[in-house]
Amino acid sequence: MSVPSTSAVAKKPFYKKWWFIAVVLIVFVGALAQACGGGTKNATSTQSVAPVAGTQSAEGTQSAEGTQSTEETQTAEETQPAEEQVPAEHKAALLSAKSYADTMHLSKQGIYDQLTSEYGGKFPAEAAQYAIDNVEADWNKNALEQAKSYRETMAMSNDAIYDQLISEHGGKFTEEEAQYAVDNLDN
Repeated sequence: MSVPSTSAVAKKPFYKKWWFIAVVLIVFVGALAQACGGGTKNATSTQSVAPVAGTQSAEGTQSAEGTQSTEETQTAEETQPAEEQVPAEHKAALLSAKSYADTMHLSKQGIYDQLTSEYGGKFPAEAAQYAIDNVEADWNKNALEQAKSYRETMAMSNDAIYDQLISEHGGKFTEEEAQYAVDNLDN
């Protein structure tokens, strides 16, 4: 009769691990937020564009430079809807990126990798890049939060924390962000 090894008994399936549950929750919250709050932003943007266009057109017909003003108005009107016509997938990626930045304190590269991962968001590269370009996050603060976590949970030295923050298998922060985190770790 053989005794099962402790490593075989103690190993949890991936769907019971904390990181998998966290990712699922983040994606769920992001999808829920997208579904609940998606329509209000476009409605206010459309309302503010219409009065501006009307006043510029009236000025353009009264002056000798009217053709220039009208052309500028048309250009502004053409540009504005293009900005509002962001694909839903890009918006969802941006919401997920914001969630990753705010709750998991990931780096730009870490968020991009998570968004495009087959085990993460599964977003196309274009949607992930849009999210990275438009997410508002304090990357130094995120590096500092991860550094604090490394110190508290793994009792790492400053040098080890720095190496972990810039590692391609770790935080994937820039050297400047990692240095900021290490410099401000004791503050």
